[in-house]
Amino acid sequence: MAEDASGSIVAEEGVVRLKKALRLDSGGALDGLEIAYRTYGRLNAAKSNAILICHALTLDQHVASVHPLTGKPGWWTTTVGPGLPIDPDRHFIICSNVVGGCMGTTGPCSLNPKSGEPYGLSFPMITIADMVRAQAALLDQLGVETLLAVVGGSMGGMQVLQWASDYPERLHSAVCIAAAPRHSAQNIAFHEVGRQAIMADPDWRGGDYARQGVRPEKGLSVARMAAHITYLSEAALQRKFGRELQRDGLSWGFDADFQVESYLRHQGARFVERFDANSYLYITRAMDYFDLAAAKGGSLAEAFRPAREVRFCVLSFTSDWLYPTTESRSIVGALNAAGARVSFVEIESDKGHDAFLLDEPVMRAALSGFLDSAGKARGLA
Repeated sequence: MAEDASGSIVAEEGVVRLKKALRLDSGGALDGLEIAYRTYGRLNAAKSNAILICHALTLDQHVASVHPLTGKPGWWTTTVGPGLPIDPDRHFIICSNVVGGCMGTTGPCSLNPKSGEPYGLSFPMITIADMVRAQAALLDQLGVETLLAVVGGSMGGMQVLQWASDYPERLHSAVCIAAAPRHSAQNIAFHEVGRQAIMADPDWRGGDYARQGVRPEKGLSVARMAAHITYLSEAALQRKFGRELQRDGLSWGFDADFQVESYLRHQGARFVERFDANSYLYITRAMDYFDLAAAKGGSLAEAFRPAREVRFCVLSFTSDWLYPTTESRSIVGALNAAGARVSFVEIESDKGHDAFLLDEPVMRAALSGFLDSAGKARGLA
């Protein structure tokens, strides 16, 4: 596949305006919904090589391309690219910004066509199922009827599970990485801390900051700092920082004395450059509401029953305490009970939840083997 001068993968990007209103779980619908997306590679003549990648909470459609705001490489260049498990020379790869996002897809920072002002808190509440419903509509307009695979980690893994439950007839295989079938009380609690930090910022202005020309950067930065701790492990934090000081001697005050403090402040400052505070509120709430078994009387196996013909791969990491291996095992158990085919790998890693975004050879090998097998089953070389 062609590359640009910087060595980055050349990708197609666009924005699709859905022809029909998107029905929402909260009631009502979104008219004129726009979805920003990127594609890599080409759809083959049989239309059998499409892979949909679902992104995590603070990520976006720029999975393997330079980010337009930060100038940094795509967020999954260890997994997506020539010679990698998801290969644009073999696959037609699609990644879209979720509903409620802030990178081109309609969200709370978008203009409400009825008022001409930013939606703010007038934007309707959204769910993981709404995100998946929008992705399905996007694929319809792109002419992609079925997927070789839907792949995602963290919130992306939640979308994968929702896809399998809602649209199994459109899937050949599904890869769920470092995710859970519903949000735990602990995870809801961490999200609430972040949301309260944003809403306590005087510049949040009741969610109306965009119209008033300000941004709640301090609150959003603190929300990011708190969340980022959950993405790492104690071992990773100790290895990277320990109790190392930022400079010689203590400040005897509240400056960033320790390197870990400076790191978190840096993460928060970088985050506010590329993310919208209200989007953070809406998307974290969508994750909190996620409970795949709820509509099936609490039975996760029943939620997966329609997906018996889908091939599944479930991956977890030993040091992930945000979505621990016990969550993945519950998914695997429910898939087995539903009669679905599932492969499961628990990967030894001390990198915490963020391991799925990093260079993990075992994950790469597992993905390659699973997707190669899925491709051969569909007649791909």
